[in-house]
Amino acid sequence: MFALREVLMRKDGRTRSRTFRGSAVRARRASARAAPAGLLVAALLLAALPSPSYAGAQPTIADQLYRYGYSLGFHPFTSPHDVRGQLTDNFWLFPVSGDCPAVIRPTDECELLGGNPVRVEAIGYDSLQIATLPGHDLGEGLHIRFTFTRSLGLHCLVVSAWQNRPTRCTERTLCSAASRAGAWALWRVLSETLTMSAYAA
Repeated sequence: MFALREVLMRKDGRTRSRTFRGSAVRARRASARAAPAGLLVAALLLAALPSPSYAGAQPTIADQLYRYGYSLGFHPFTSPHDVRGQLTDNFWLFPVSGDCPAVIRPTDECELLGGNPVRVEAIGYDSLQIATLPGHDLGEGLHIRFTFTRSLGLHCLVVSAWQNRPTRCTERTLCSAASRAGAWALWRVLSETLTMSAYAA
């Protein structure tokens, strides 16, 4: 009787062991099948994110003076291209447009408010880039790019500034700090203007 019980226990142990190993193998197989699916979903999500198209020179970290981001609100039926067009085709929306024409084009040169000359370096699908010219209060060779993006209907404005070489302002700590603070406030005004004008884009 004791011998029979021992045989039965051994068989039961082997059965449980096989069952456990079978479950582990199935779990590993399921995990292996799920991994490619998870990677595919992640890749699709990354591909869905908007990537702005850049025109003109690209800034480097060493040359970059600032990079500010602003929300333009929820505009699900408006593209970044539409918002960029609102600005370049109605440049009076620019807070310091000065004597610049209402419609700006690449290579245009004009004076912003205060007699500060600039050149329109490039206009991309969703970006505008200008550069300061000799006589500008911040010095020559300062590049400023305005890039428009959208994700899930939410629009953003990203403003980046960089320089070819230090200007008379960026060489001075106080002037450089005041310039960055003033730029943040100025582009904030621009973002609030475009937030409203985007409804008509």
